[in-house]
Amino acid sequence: MASTSIQTVPSSFTSAFSKPQPEYDVFLSFRGEDTRYKFTDHLYHALDSKKIITFRDDKELEMGKPISLELLEAIKKSRIAVIIFSENYASSTWCLEELTKIDEYRDRGILTVLPIFYHVEPTDVRHEKNTFAEAFAKHEKRFEENPKKVQKWRAALTNVANLSVKRLKDGEPEAEFIQSIVQWIYLKLEEKFSNDIEDDLVGISSHVEEMISYLDLESTDVHFIGICEKSGMGKTTLARAVFDKILNQFEACSFLENVREESKAHGLKTLQERLLCDIGKRGLRVKDEHKGMQVISDILHNKKVLIVVDDG
Repeated sequence: MASTSIQTVPSSFTSAFSKPQPEYDVFLSFRGEDTRYKFTDHLYHALDSKKIITFRDDKELEMGKPISLELLEAIKKSRIAVIIFSENYASSTWCLEELTKIDEYRDRGILTVLPIFYHVEPTDVRHEKNTFAEAFAKHEKRFEENPKKVQKWRAALTNVANLSVKRLKDGEPEAEFIQSIVQWIYLKLEEKFSNDIEDDLVGISSHVEEMISYLDLESTDVHFIGICEKSGMGKTTLARAVFDKILNQFEACSFLENVREESKAHGLKTLQERLLCDIGKRGLRVKDEHKGMQVISDILHNKKVLIVVDDG
């Protein structure tokens, strides 16, 4: 049986970090009926196999329902947005709302965007031809009393479609195309992570290495590391930097933020379901806290896992 060690260390460094760390590496924007169980599913699992944390909305869109706050928050908390332009993408007002928000964060320089043309012609998207023209004609009629909404969608579509893109052509092997996307994202994330460390953190590198040494990653023991310091001194920043650097060495991982506030407001059951979502059990619900502990224990048994519990 693996032994357990508990250590407490001070964070004791000054952070110049001024913006929140993203929770997701990638946000996938797609038209469900076109690609949910085909291209998007294959891409999601290819990213997951590389330990790239990806947000994919698994819910079927209900007609007339506005875009959820969860989706808007996920876009805000992502590093890269991948937009899969498929035949019926523009027919979804939900997709167009996502697109508008993505373009807003891209314009502010806090989100990298990769458009993908999935069996559609780039000119159809950029110049609203064929199904894209048909979709906007319907939107203009439906929202004739609110033309500014359609104008915003149209502007976002044009802006994003004119970026450097990847295109899947008819007859091209889909598996190879997906691997090229994953490789592009992997390299871009490495670049962004390096820039984040260089631009936003002061004197953190040595502390990250020190923390990693306490974890003793080659060991099969269970390790608990506590970071103690006054509020605002960089505990979360240090924990996130360590987490991002070593997560690829684990079979499952989760970074649970603001656990004190979350547990008070919603109870431990909500935190347990967030953890289950992070380790690949998205949508799994637990009956109560005791059952949640049992389910988590069963799933993570004999696995090498990394869990960070942060109380803000």
